[in-house]
Order: sequence, then C-alpha cells, then structure tokens
Amino acid sequence: MQSYFPDGAVTAAPYAGSTRIPLEPEPIYSRRKGEKSERIATYDAEFRAGFDRKITDWACDFMTRSTQAGKSFYVYLPYTQVHIPPIPDPQYAGTTQRGNWADILTQMDAFTGTILDKLDELGIRENTIVVWASDNGADTTNHLPAIDPDPVGGQWHGFSGPWRGGLFTALEGSNRTPCLVRWPGNVPAGRVSNELVHEVDFFTTLVTAAGGTVPTDRQIDGMDMSSFLPGADEDSGRDMILCLQGNRLQAAKWRQWKVHLFQQDDFYSTWAPTNVPILYNLEWDPREEHQVDFPHAWVLHPVAAGAGAFLKSLAVEPPIRPGTPDPYVPPEPGELQPQTHLQIGPIMQYITRLVRSHDEPPDPGHGIEHQSG
Repeated sequence: MQSYFPDGAVTAAPYAGSTRIPLEPEPIYSRRKGEKSERIATYDAEFRAGFDRKITDWACDFMTRSTQAGKSFYVYLPYTQVHIPPIPDPQYAGTTQRGNWADILTQMDAFTGTILDKLDELGIRENTIVVWASDNGADTTNHLPAIDPDPVGGQWHGFSGPWRGGLFTALEGSNRTPCLVRWPGNVPAGRVSNELVHEVDFFTTLVTAAGGTVPTDRQIDGMDMSSFLPGADEDSGRDMILCLQGNRLQAAKWRQWKVHLFQQDDFYSTWAPTNVPILYNLEWDPREEHQVDFPHAWVLHPVAAGAGAFLKSLAVEPPIRPGTPDPYVPPEPGELQPQTHLQIGPIMQYITRLVRSHDEPPDPGHGIEHQSG
C-alpha cells in the first residue's frame, strides 16, 4: 500500500545478474493438520486493522468447540498489535483521542476481555490457566510514518520505565516485561513477585500443571513454576537468565547481577565485544550505567558455569535452522565439530560445523536475517 512499492519482480543488477527477485505483499495462510495450506488473504494495512479481531474470534470458536467436545485445549494467541505499524480496528480508531497507539491499547484490553468472558460463558473459568505476557520491552527509537499514505499517526517513542534500553538490546529495558497469571484456586489474587522467571518456563510449568510429562530425551531450558506461582515456594528457583541477540550470547543475569559480554546501547547501535565482561548490580544500578567489576569478580564464576553449560548444549543439540524440511533428523554423534568462536573473560562461545553433506534448504530471506533476541 506504499506508493513506492514495486509492482512485480525486480532485479539487482549487476550483482545478481538478470535474476528476477519476487516482491509481493505477504500472504496469510491457514492450515489444518494433515491438509495442505490455504491462502486466505493478503496481509496489507486494511487486513492488519481487523486481524486481531479475527484471531480473537477464531480463538473463541476453538475454545467453544473443544469444550463442547469435552476436550482440554491450549490456545496461543499472539496479538499483532501494538507492534508497528499501529493501525487500530475500525471500532476503536479515534476512541481515546490520544492517537493510534492509545486506541490499540484500548482495543487489546477489550479483546483480552472477550477471551475471559468466553471462559466464563463456557463455565471453565475455574479450570483454566490464563497467562498474559509480553515478549520484549519498548522500542525506544523515534519512527517516521510507517506507511505511505500514513494512517499511523506520525512519530512515537517507547518508554521502558526506570530501566535503560529497549528491544534488540540485552539491557533491562528490553528483557523486563509484564506478566500476569490467572489460575483460580491456585494463584492468590494480588500476589506480586520480583523473582526471576523466564518465558521458556511456561512450557514446563503448563505441561506439569495439566498433568503432562516434560520430555526427557532432549535439553529443556524451562523450569517448573507450578509451586512458585501459587506461593508454596517464595523463590522461583531460577538463578540465571541468558540474553541472546541473534546467535550471540550478549549478556547473562545471575540473581541481582548482570554481566555484559557485548556493548550495545540501542536498537541501531553497532554491537562490539568487550575486552573483559562488564558487571552491574541491578539493585544498586537498575539502569546499568556504573560497572562494579573487580571487587565483585567472583560473580563471573557462577555466570561462566551456567553460560558455558548452555553453550555446550547448543553444540550437542544445535538449533534447527528456519526453512529446514520436515521431518528433521538431528545430527548423529560425531557429525558436529565444535570450534572456538570467541572468548570474553572466562566465557567461551562456540560455533559448530556439520561434517556430513546434505541438501541445504533455499534461503527465503535472500540472506537477510532478523536479529531478534
């Protein structure tokens, strides 16, 4: 919907020769298990405005059908808003008189209420765990209009509260996010905690709470919080959180301490490895502005032990690359050769090389990778 978006394929001469590079609006697909994918829409600004309402309705329909069939269910409902570009649902556009961003916050609250109301209507409120969480902190960079013509409302600037930094960094302004858990009869209303809990812990916690069994044939990073959330345990049991940026271990948090292996202050700044790890105490210095280092260098011992164990696990069980065909067959022992990549203080980062030959999947991003955390 941008006036300067190319119509059809383009070339990148002379480097890509006469290769025609397809540029088309992104499609939306629907697929059921055992069936082929079906293209249901084109993802443009008009579709985006109504998409969160659609997935709310789909979630409600799925919960209704599951309940009527007497089946337990798991719903993962990732709203596309308030991510950029913020384009409110027509029902909520202009309702706050505070711009599109505020309209979408109101919209998201209302759609969340729709889900909770449906649980009440189905009579399963008391037997359903609801988790409301965010995946990253604010985007602290100013943005020009995102669309031409621009219905988005001009510039905006995210705010991470008392913490420094925003998404695409390893600073607390990126990693600290709100999380609410409603588990009637288990989690007391109004219970608040500042204990360390990682998003990956929800896999282990929800599987356990539902009476399932956590797999034992692979590395599982998530911890079971089913005793901590109700308050039976005051401590979460998690000492450490690792902060990755792309494929880099950029920082590690151990209790109230934060160790940075790379320097990066905002979304667009160039990252650079530090000569020695930089250490902060988050209780004294929540904005991570005053390093403490030598008097507290003992902190590097538990950090290096935890980070080292994690990095070695990636050499044994490498992450599956996007675009890898199904079914995925993991490498056999000896087919991966770990190689030293980068050492910062006591922490060694590794890369692995696959020694067997196999067909590589096509690169859907033309070599462009999304450097998410």
